[in-house]
Amino acid sequence: MKTLPSVREHMDTTVPTLSPETSLLDAVDFLLKKRVTGAPVVDDLGRLIGIITEKDLLRIVAHAPEPQSISGRVADFMTREVQTISPDMDVYYVAGLFLNVSFRRFPVVEKDRLVGAITRFDILRVVRANRKMWAEFLGR
Repeated sequence: MKTLPSVREHMDTTVPTLSPETSLLDAVDFLLKKRVTGAPVVDDLGRLIGIITEKDLLRIVAHAPEPQSISGRVADFMTREVQTISPDMDVYYVAGLFLNVSFRRFPVVEKDRLVGAITRFDILRVVRANRKMWAEFLGR
């Protein structure tokens, strides 16, 4: 039997990241420019220290008396407890993990460094490309 496809084989290795020192308004611009719903926050050594999402930023906007009053740094509002995965996990296991979370992408970390990200959409592409193996895996 073939080995199952790994995250490493299918993850995006070009992941837009933010610095913890980025201003909140610059983070909004960044997400819009990159057309992403969130971005990992990394330190100078490439270690993942948090994540900031459109939902985090919307929460700030919703509580601001006016848009001009929005201030602060990403570090002050990012989520610090980030669920990550290893590049050596198989994508079908990760598909199961996605069923238990509300977000659409997992940061991929190896040796404390951000090395990529994988999305729900990426996993669906793997399933489509590996239909025969998927059927064998399920015993059909």
